[in-house]
Amino acid sequence: MQARSEPQSSQFQVAAVVTFYIVAALVMVFVNKAVLNNTPDLPFTFLFIQASIALLLLRLLAYLSHTSMKTALPVEFKVPRFNRATVMTILPYLTVGSSGLIFNTLCLANVDTAFFQIARGLLLPFTILVSSGYNGVRPQPQVLVAAFIVTCGFLIGSGPSFYKKTATNLSRDSAVALLYGCVSSFVLSIHAVLKKSALSDVGHSVLALSYFGNLFSILLLMPCMVIHGELGIMRKRIYDVNEDWTTFIVGSLVTGIFGFLLGMAGSLSIKVTSPVTHMFSSAARGVIQTMLGIAIFGDVLTSARAYSVTIITCGTIFYSYVQASKPRLRFPKSEDDVEKQPMLEKNGMA
Repeated sequence: MQARSEPQSSQFQVAAVVTFYIVAALVMVFVNKAVLNNTPDLPFTFLFIQASIALLLLRLLAYLSHTSMKTALPVEFKVPRFNRATVMTILPYLTVGSSGLIFNTLCLANVDTAFFQIARGLLLPFTILVSSGYNGVRPQPQVLVAAFIVTCGFLIGSGPSFYKKTATNLSRDSAVALLYGCVSSFVLSIHAVLKKSALSDVGHSVLALSYFGNLFSILLLMPCMVIHGELGIMRKRIYDVNEDWTTFIVGSLVTGIFGFLLGMAGSLSIKVTSPVTHMFSSAARGVIQTMLGIAIFGDVLTSARAYSVTIITCGTIFYSYVQASKPRLRFPKSEDDVEKQPMLEKNGMA
């Protein structure tokens, strides 16, 4: 049976979702960095609390959806049932998503916010490669050129940070963070490509997918906390009368709430666009992130990073132009048009 095609999203919907994703992601990165700077020895505990808060918010939304307040809610939600077949189907998506989150956090914990995006510079080419192999569709030459431009921008920014020593960031630390970033890039590229099929497995419910994702992250992070020795670290910090928990508590609450929003924003971004478009919006976010990192955390803007920001912006603008110029399929009005439409899709014009 042929799957029913989903309605084409309007330009306003795409712009609104991508903007929502960029804002939520920026808040997550900077608050995460502030908390990790304050408590660098509790990364898995921090992630565990984030996922727990997001899960509780989803449960609260489900409860309110069955009360008289449901008319005031922007969206209704019902806690999905644990169907073994469904869970096994989306298990690869859940696994790579949680793994990517862990490596992403370890990378951010070891570098400044400007180098964080640079360390994950392979996200774009990995996504195009994985998307092409998964869907069996060759990417347009213009898309490859745009990806090459953006990737060059990331690599130009990463070079000096990798081999030069500074007062706060030794080359060895940069190498480890770069490794975390590369692994995170590869895993998250698979995660982005799998997300559309995972959405179809849960009835295209963004909230249901977010619910399963947070629940799986909690289960995965519990043994990570034990192996990393964070229970003992937490106990010592609790008994330390001089310990200031303000940053950790406030940061956990903020990132838990925005993690809940980001789960919807990321899924919606891919749902109304594509994995590759989603990754290019991430590249644009990286430019804004670099500039805010300089203003908030005092990150150094070297000439290499300035060139990197400029090249990334140019690559993103070029990709946006390519996508805007891409011809749209008209609704078939005759049997002739129905026969021609699959040929257009096969040639990459859809």
